[in-house]
Amino acid sequence: MFGGAGNIGIGRRLGRRLLAQGLAVLMAVAALTLAGPATQRADAVVSVCTGRPLKTIKFATGELRVYKKRQYACARTVSNTPGTRRAMSVSLQARGGHPAGDRGTFTRHAGPVTVHALNRCVRATGAVSGVAGSTGWILC
Repeated sequence: MFGGAGNIGIGRRLGRRLLAQGLAVLMAVAALTLAGPATQRADAVVSVCTGRPLKTIKFATGELRVYKKRQYACARTVSNTPGTRRAMSVSLQARGGHPAGDRGTFTRHAGPVTVHALNRCVRATGAVSGVAGSTGWILC
């Protein structure tokens, strides 16, 4: 049945096609494997608040940025001169709720911190190297 001379060409074509498909799959897997860690690293470096910028408070050593997206507010403190470790903090509080914060020694920014702020006023405070800025109550 498959032993005829005419069937040898069909077997070779089928083998080449399977080999080409197998190589394509291997190349795609290799590309995703190599791109995976770089993508994860980029996401880890770029930790930002999503949403529309609501308020930016500038102070001598940095700035406090507040964002709003749907029912959430987000804040982070950014240093004017990134690179050296310094004390930074950010705090965000919805009226009637507990403040969310991030405090420590960072090279670029503190935060982001997020709170549920649907129909609620929020206030944010940020500091870099002991110099601070605050929004007061906003979104009221």
